[in-house]
Parts: sequence; C-alpha cells; structure tokens
Amino acid sequence: MTDDQSYWERHAKNYDRSMAVLGRPIPRMAALAAEGVRECELVLEVAAGTGLVTTAIAEVATQVVATDYADEMVRLLETNIRAAGLANVRCERADIYDLKYNEDSFDAVVAANVLHLLPDMAAALASFRRVLKPSGRLIIPTFCHDENGFSWMASRVLSVTGFPGHRRFTSKSLRSQLESEGLVIQRAETIRGPIPVGYIEGVFRP
Repeated sequence: MTDDQSYWERHAKNYDRSMAVLGRPIPRMAALAAEGVRECELVLEVAAGTGLVTTAIAEVATQVVATDYADEMVRLLETNIRAAGLANVRCERADIYDLKYNEDSFDAVVAANVLHLLPDMAAALASFRRVLKPSGRLIIPTFCHDENGFSWMASRVLSVTGFPGHRRFTSKSLRSQLESEGLVIQRAETIRGPIPVGYIEGVFRP
C-alpha cells in the first residue's frame, strides 16, 4: 500500500466532514457532471470517494461503475449508494493506472477532484482514454489550489497535515495541461469556493 492510499484509508471517515468546509463548489460541480453524462448508457467514475458526485450522475446515466482505490472509501460509497436507493450503481475497488475494463467500454469517464493527487497525470489520462469509447467524454473537475491567494494559503496549510497533493493548478494551467495531453475541451467553468474547482469536460483527439 502506498503512503497516498494509506492516507485515504485513514481519512475516509472524515472526508465528508472536510467537504463541509472546502466543498462549496461541489453542488455546482456535481450538477455540471450530471449534465455531462445525461443519457449516457455506461459511465465510469474513478476516485468516487463517498459518492458526492456519484448520486448526481446516477440520476441521469443508465449505469454507473463507481470506483475508488481505498477500501474504506469503497465501503462508505457502497453504504451511501444503498441508502440513496440507486440500483444502477456498481461499486468497485479500482486503480486509476490499471483499470480492469475493456478498451472502448465507457461512454464517459468522470474523475472529480483527483488530478492534483496523482503522481503521474499523463499515465492516468492514458488509462482513461483507453477505456473510453471513441468520442467518449472525459469529465475532470479539479481543485485549483493556486487559483488565488486564499486557495494558495489553504493548500499550504493542508500540505502540513500530510495531505497527499502532487501538483497545484490554476484554472488556466489545468486547461493548458489537459489540452497538451490531447483533450479537446468542450466545456470549462471555474466554480468559486475556498479552493475553487476548474470544471473541464471534453473528448480526446483521435
């Protein structure tokens, strides 16, 4: 188990509480993600956490495979999905870098608030691309820790607690890096909050 995974195993039970402080962008982010997957037959969600986005996208997609790599997160996710009565969600443990799904399987991949946590961003994007159908949609909203002075300071405070961040974005740098990896951006929005979220939705160039 990596140090990053161990962190999320330990802190899964506190995740929703932390989002009560930092999660002001979450309702808008979840609503945009739901719009992005509307009428999709099969959606993969990675880093689903406790299901803050899962419940929104499951309302409009035919089927959702919701995954996380921390066992404790998956346990909480399953509990929350059962409580919500969502029969079209399957909860699984999955490694972003080694997704055990066939190529060209999913109409959309949702990867919310995880890109800044990944040691190898390019490998993760390649993994998402592999399982997406041609012209399948990637929805990848991401906390932008360097967006402004307050978020810059909040991010540095988080790092002192052991928070496993690997990069800090602005909404502009997030968009630029995703475009450099071959994503054609179809929708972008910066959602205000203590740490703003850069909402990005697009498709990979053929």
